[in-house]
Amino acid sequence: MNAPRQAIVRRHLLTLAEEIQSSADVLARSAADYAERVIGTFDAGGRLLMCGNGGSAATVEHIATEYVIRLKRDRLPLPAIALTAGSAQLTASANDYGYDRAFVRPLTAFGRRGDLLVLHSTSGESENLLAAAEAASRLGIGTVALLGEQGGRLGPIVDLPIRVPSRDTARIQEIHLALEHAVADLVDEYYASGSHGTD
Repeated sequence: MNAPRQAIVRRHLLTLAEEIQSSADVLARSAADYAERVIGTFDAGGRLLMCGNGGSAATVEHIATEYVIRLKRDRLPLPAIALTAGSAQLTASANDYGYDRAFVRPLTAFGRRGDLLVLHSTSGESENLLAAAEAASRLGIGTVALLGEQGGRLGPIVDLPIRVPSRDTARIQEIHLALEHAVADLVDEYYASGSHGTD
């Protein structure tokens, strides 16, 4: 066994646990608000649209899939779309309109008033996410952003900014995924009761 490597992994996990514990109350309040917005959107017949870059793109595709298919419980499929999905569409948008507006074209195609756009960014400075948030505002689409400690320029222009108190990119992404799972679990439980639908 490699004791030094084990110690590094252990330290990573304990530090992650400490950061989550220290911010649990603030993040729990924000996540509960986020869950209410998701449920309100679905109940009103709206859709959840999600986007992010790099590791955050993987997270939004992961979470959108759990809404469409299932998380823990059997229930109606819920309309969640990851705007990152489909390399042909994303690269065509970036090629024809510039990467800074890569999400604006699909957002305009799929989004409508009453939908909810969720943006993932550790820095809050990605130009394509800023452009998407601004487009959402023009279209009457609500916005939530999962961010790092600083929030960047994205924080002030969304309806609900959720700031993870860390400046470490990997740590922020890990906590973003945990928050998304917590929110999806609340939404999952609400619709699995059988007394609610999205017809």
